Amino acid sequence: MEFRQLRYFLAVAEHLHFTVAAERLGIAQPPLSQQIIKLEREIGTKLFVRHPRRVELTEAGVIFKERAQRVLDDANDALEHVKMAARGESGNLSIGFAGSTVFHPAVARLLRRFREAYPGVKIRTEESNSVALLGKLADAQVDCAMVRLPLDCGEMKVTPLVQEKMIAVLPSGHALGRRRHIDLKQLAADPFILYPRAINPELHDAIISACRSAGFSPKIEMESPQISSSVNMAAAGFGVAIIPESIAQFRAEGVTYQDISNKDLGTAIALITRPRDKSITVKHFTELVRQFHRR
Repeated sequence: MEFRQLRYFLAVAEHLHFTVAAERLGIAQPPLSQQIIKLEREIGTKLFVRHPRRVELTEAGVIFKERAQRVLDDANDALEHVKMAARGESGNLSIGFAGSTVFHPAVARLLRRFREAYPGVKIRTEESNSVALLGKLADAQVDCAMVRLPLDCGEMKVTPLVQEKMIAVLPSGHALGRRRHIDLKQLAADPFILYPRAINPELHDAIISACRSAGFSPKIEMESPQISSSVNMAAAGFGVAIIPESIAQFRAEGVTYQDISNKDLGTAIALITRPRDKSITVKHFTELVRQFHRR
């Protein structure tokens, strides 16, 4: 049994006339009749009662019409889904996020734009630190990941999204809390809150290096589990911290945010993907990141 035979049968079943059905199908009437006869022989029963000027469905034909239409609808639906998947318009996309990246408004705008452009793609998100996300990407636990630079990404493909400056977060009542700009060297006597080096060695070292360039080695009073949690620890009075500017959207009580005049201290958010990934969905997401970066 062929899909062509099902389409021929349904055309005759709709018009109840071989000649009219043949015209609608764009074929001659004799080949149409031959295919219906062949179909009936294969099924083992008559599907039509032939009259001189018309035909009518047999009881078996009525049942077969419903089932044949369902088969063709399912086949067309499957074909359309395959085409959509091939175009990257459906399927799944798992995205990992380093915790501090979700605070940047460009990330939310990026995800919203992707959902608008590809509503058939189901997005799954996972939050972790940048180093852990490198491992998850290598093991195909996520399709791509938003990480914070600087970071040694090895062989992974890096597509920058946005640059960002670093700022200081101070506990309320700090002597520098009313200043609009401060220099790192003014924090030399303060205890520092810093996240563990293991979750992003390069950014961790960049902060230490910036402090040393300012003339001091920071006294690490407390380690925070994530970059973003430094704000709460500063509010609790454990010390001062250096964080990406976008985290200042988290208006916690008990802290103030100050710009840092040291221009050599900065960070960025980037998308990392596997270097030879063939996924059209990942390709679409990466291209959207490029478009946002060029703005």
